[in-house]
Amino acid sequence: MKLKIRPSSTYLPLLFAIVLIMGMLIGVKLVERTTGSSMFVYPKTDKLSGILNFIEREYVDSVSRDMLVEETIPELLKNLDPHSVYIPARDLQRVSEPLEGNFDGIGIQFNMLNDTVVVIQTISGGPSQKIGIMPGDRIVTINDTLVAGVDLPDQEIMKRLRGLRGSNVRVGVKRQHISGLVEFEITRDRIPLHSVDVAYMVSDDIGYIKISQFSRTTFREYIEAAEKLDAQGMKKLILDLRGNGGGYMDQATSIADQFLDEGKLIVYTEGRASPRSEVHATSKGINLDTEVLVLIDEWSASASEIIAGALQDNDRGLIVGRRSFGKGLVQNQIPFSDGSALRLTVARYYTPTGRSIQKPYDAGSDDYFNDLDQRFVHGEFDIADSIKLEDSLKYTTPGGNIVYGGGGIMPDVFIPRDTTGMTDYYGRVTRQGLVYRFAFNYSDKNRSFLLGFDNVEDIQRYLDRQNLMDEFVRFAEENGVNRNSGQISRSYEIIHTQIKAYIARNIIDNEGFYPIIGRIDEALNRSVTLLKQGEGNQFLGRN
Repeated sequence: MKLKIRPSSTYLPLLFAIVLIMGMLIGVKLVERTTGSSMFVYPKTDKLSGILNFIEREYVDSVSRDMLVEETIPELLKNLDPHSVYIPARDLQRVSEPLEGNFDGIGIQFNMLNDTVVVIQTISGGPSQKIGIMPGDRIVTINDTLVAGVDLPDQEIMKRLRGLRGSNVRVGVKRQHISGLVEFEITRDRIPLHSVDVAYMVSDDIGYIKISQFSRTTFREYIEAAEKLDAQGMKKLILDLRGNGGGYMDQATSIADQFLDEGKLIVYTEGRASPRSEVHATSKGINLDTEVLVLIDEWSASASEIIAGALQDNDRGLIVGRRSFGKGLVQNQIPFSDGSALRLTVARYYTPTGRSIQKPYDAGSDDYFNDLDQRFVHGEFDIADSIKLEDSLKYTTPGGNIVYGGGGIMPDVFIPRDTTGMTDYYGRVTRQGLVYRFAFNYSDKNRSFLLGFDNVEDIQRYLDRQNLMDEFVRFAEENGVNRNSGQISRSYEIIHTQIKAYIARNIIDNEGFYPIIGRIDEALNRSVTLLKQGEGNQFLGRN
């Protein structure tokens, strides 16, 4: 008997489904038969290696296993915490360079003006200064290749000027009042990177030291700066850690050690596989009798928070500014043979009272790094009471002061962001970079005269006698920003001060910039007032 199958809307879908499933099964069997492999990973092989092996062996197109590994590692780390990172070999030197405190190069600071490299400063004792490169020189060629007027990015210029120590680079320089190019052959050498931006006296007995990061040389630089100020009569110190994102922890603990009596706990670290490790003060501090005030803000992180937390928890210094970033994770760097490295979080650090200041990161890296934006929106940069403090994160110092953990160091004295002089006019000239460009052009045109000044006081007195603001307003008009007398009047002090500070920086570097810009630095000026009022005295003799 023959079975007749009548086409119908009921049976056809079922028939097609059976055929499709059979085809899929046959397809799998064909793969297994032709390749001799299975889609299952054997239990003795870890799943990740098994997948990589299978892709490498069976993928339809040729694929690089190394490329797969390089792409996979960052994805693995992304699910751990925001500070565990993989650094490919091509990036390791660039990433590590700022913290190591030096690099190989020719020793200049430059800016791009109309697509031309203009030397701002030569680093003292560096290769360029030794052979006669001067501030104001225009670098037109590098190794006979034109680099002026061709719109090369800064990174490309740096790549061409940097190189191995002992190697040579030829540059063709256009110098004012000299026809043609002046040719120099520069032998590259080790160039120091400084992390102490400036150290100077803001009053007869108050010193100021600004540290931009904690590199391999920071402690040595700090000691040199502190000893220089001690010789000038420093009794009180403002230690500015605003914008300092951290670096090497040992450099920070060594600086904290300068203020604390022997045996005082500075910081301790602890992790799942890392037993508790404590750092205590020694008997070698050079600032034991110095009143200290630490300036912090929302960009002060990691090693900066170690110093602020150590002094605050030991009732040793006044912390002023805004709540710090909140990074309390410790990374170890593991190098690989191909020149790459893994920075893996292995512990948390805790301040002496036992508080972790690491802010939460369980919502993911995007929310973690957008936290500062949320702080701004919620008004935290303007109003201290906008910060919600949890009693469960409250700690008490030996002196009875209340401190908080759970997301940064809370200052003892809150300083809101300074909005004085902020107008639409100021916003427009700032967004277009006109203040800096005007100051640069002025410095460039008057460089030969300004170089006759060797200290910031003389530069400032000279600039105060010039009609800088009238010239600037005309310059801004030429660049599309119309005059607005009312707004210019409200923004006059901030614009005028910035112009003078940038001009002074172009002539004598940070020793010119910071003393002038400090006039409009509300946090700095408030700190000076607090120290003059004796607010730091309460912390002396109690550590």
